[in-house]
Amino acid sequence: MPFKDKNILVIGGSSGIGLQTAKLLQEKGANVITASRKPSEESEALNLAHLPLDVLQFDKGFAEALPEVLHGLVYSPGNIKLKPFERIRMEDFRLDLELNVLGAVQVLQAVAPHLKKAGGASVVLFSTVAAQLGMPFHASIATAKAAVQGLTISLAAEYSSSRIRFNAIAPSLTDTPLAQPLLNTPEKTEAAAKRHPLGRVGTTQDMASAALYLLGEDSSWMTGQILHLDGGMSSIKLL
Repeated sequence: MPFKDKNILVIGGSSGIGLQTAKLLQEKGANVITASRKPSEESEALNLAHLPLDVLQFDKGFAEALPEVLHGLVYSPGNIKLKPFERIRMEDFRLDLELNVLGAVQVLQAVAPHLKKAGGASVVLFSTVAAQLGMPFHASIATAKAAVQGLTISLAAEYSSSRIRFNAIAPSLTDTPLAQPLLNTPEKTEAAAKRHPLGRVGTTQDMASAALYLLGEDSSWMTGQILHLDGGMSSIKLL
């Protein structure tokens, strides 16, 4: 098993994509540590190791409880708050930047020594299709996630000599608890599916499977890439 006895930290592993990623990693034999404000019933049922962490009120001390060596890190916190540009407050922009970018920066700075000791670690961040494809009402989140992409490629360059790989996944709409306001009726789900060339929205399994690929040995020659996992939305226009 390629992940057997590997130490993988999943930030935001109590629900949605993070939880599904943690579940798949556990099934592959990894030692999974999740970190979030509090564990969910689902994550507790998996008996996953959990560290309390609020990325908006970051405490570097949490890294002291981690294994000395980390073979992988997944940073999956996010939010979906869509507003017309003229109604987006500065506080909204700051929250998106703090949650998606500065939270990741602080975690990465804290755990970098643990990742270096692996001699070939992998970091997976999450962007969004809206960072490439202009979409109304996405100004705040698209700005933050575009910064995540810049962070990904910059750190991929800086840490290549330490053999730490950095890649990001840029999903379109995915069926997670955060997305429920956009998918809470059959009509909304059908309309969202029709906007994607492949005729459906994403699933947590789609995203978690991609995260495992980026964490694993099969992608060992891949770094500094943005994986557009979006049902074709970012690159295909149907006639």
